Amino acid sequence: MKFGETFMEYLQAEEGLDKFSPHVEYKRLKKVLKSCRACRAAALKESNSNGEQHDDHENENSAICQLESCQLCDQNFFAELKKEASDIAGCFSSRVRRLLQLHTAPGIQKYLVTLRQCFKNDQQAMMQECQILIEYAMMNAIAMQKILKKYDKVHCSVTGRNFKSKMRSERLEILQSPWLIELGALYMNFNESNGGKSNVIFSQFSCNLSDTGSIMTLKVPDSVKLEYDLTCPICLDTVFNPYALSCGHLFCKSCACTAASVMIFQGIKAASDVSKCPVCREVGTYANAVHMLELDLLQKTRFKQYWKERHASERAEMVKQSKIYWDNQTRYAVGF
Repeated sequence: MKFGETFMEYLQAEEGLDKFSPHVEYKRLKKVLKSCRACRAAALKESNSNGEQHDDHENENSAICQLESCQLCDQNFFAELKKEASDIAGCFSSRVRRLLQLHTAPGIQKYLVTLRQCFKNDQQAMMQECQILIEYAMMNAIAMQKILKKYDKVHCSVTGRNFKSKMRSERLEILQSPWLIELGALYMNFNESNGGKSNVIFSQFSCNLSDTGSIMTLKVPDSVKLEYDLTCPICLDTVFNPYALSCGHLFCKSCACTAASVMIFQGIKAASDVSKCPVCREVGTYANAVHMLELDLLQKTRFKQYWKERHASERAEMVKQSKIYWDNQTRYAVGF
C-alpha cells in the first residue's frame, strides 16, 4: 500500500475518534506538485515545438530553470507547509502537556488526580492517548518528509531539503521536539508500572533506553528508528533532573543554571532574558525551558543507585550555593 493511501486511512480513523487535529494536507499538496510536473512537460514540449536546436540535456535544463522559479510553489507551497508544521507542532505540544499533567501533576493537583483514580482508573485511556500522540507525530512527520522529497524530485532542486533544515532551526520539526522524548519516557514508565503489559497496546512501536541511559531509541512503523542523545553537553554525563531549552538542547538542571550564572535553588526560570544556550548560543532560550519530569522519573526507576548519587551531589551543591548566597545577602544588609 502506498503512503498516500495509508495516510488517508489514518486521517479517517482519527476522524472516527473525534480527534480533529491539524495535519499535513498531503493529498492536496501532491496535486499541486502534479500540476508542476505537467508544467514541466508542457515547457519541454513547447521548447521542442518552437524548432529550437537544442539537445535533450539543454531542453531539460531549460525546463528546470522555469520550474525553479515556479510562482505557484514559491508563493503557496512552502508558506502553507510552514503554517501546517507550526499548527501541528503547537497542537502536539499542548496535547502532550495536558497528558503529562495527569501523570506528573504537582501538589494539590496530584492529590486530586489520585483521589479521582479511586473511583475511575484513567491509566488505560492515558496509554491510548500516548499511542495516538506518537502516531500523530510520526504520520505527519513522514508525510512532510515525503512531500518535500517529492518537491525536490519534481523541481530537480534541494529547496525541499533546505526548507526542512529551516524548519528544524525554527523548532517546527516535530521529530526533534523534547515533548516526543517525554512521550517515550511516559510510555516506558507505563510499561514498567504494568510489568511489561503495555506492549500489547503499544504493539506498533517500541521505545528503549540504553544501559547507561544516554541514548533513547524510538522505533515506529516503516522501520523508522529515531535516536535521542541524552548526554549533557556540559558535564558529558547522562542528563540528571533534565531540562530542555526552547532550542531543543537537553541539559542537567545544575549545568544549565551554572551556564546562565544563576544558583541551582533559584532555578532555570531565574535566568535573564539575554541568557544564551551553551551549545547553539541562541538568546532567550531559558524563558520557555521544559522540565523533563517523565524522563527524570524513568531514570529514577531504571537507575536507582545512580539517581540517588546524582541527587545527593546536586543537593549538596545547592546547600553550598544557598549558604554563600545568604551570607552575601547578610553582609550586604548590615553594610559589610
